[in-house]
Formats: sequence, C-alpha cells, structure tokens
Amino acid sequence: MKVGIRYFASIREALGQGSETIQTQAATVGALRDELIARGGPYADSLARGRAVRAALDQVMAGDEAPLAEGCEVAFFPPVTGG
Repeated sequence: MKVGIRYFASIREALGQGSETIQTQAATVGALRDELIARGGPYADSLARGRAVRAALDQVMAGDEAPLAEGCEVAFFPPVTGG
C-alpha cells in the first residue's frame, strides 16, 4: 500500500527531508517504523527502538499497534516539552 510519511524536528534534520511517500507491506505503525529502521543509516539512528519517538496516524497520536490503511499519513517526531 502507499503511505505518506512526515518527519519533524531532529528526525527531519537527520534524514534531510520532511516527507516522503512509500510503498509498504507494513500493517501497523510499529511495523512501518521497523521497516524504516531496516533502511539503516540515519533512519536506523533517528528512529531506533531505544529512542523516544512519537507517532501520529492521520494527525492523531498513535501507538505501534495502530493499523495502516492505503493513503494514510504517518508522522514521526521526538517528544516535545513546553515551558
């Protein structure tokens, strides 16, 4: 299926891009993250399982188990703090 991905803050900086559209076999947000980590390089570093990374599915916060659908948008970003 085709999925849009957006990257924010330090993840965007590490990858050198703010968004991309990919073909994926991933069924969930977590599986998509693992697929991206498997690309290696900056993807593996910035999305690594040991790092605090949040995800949103179609602009709603989502966990690893959230199911993907054709044409959905997944966003990955580091946690943010306010002051």
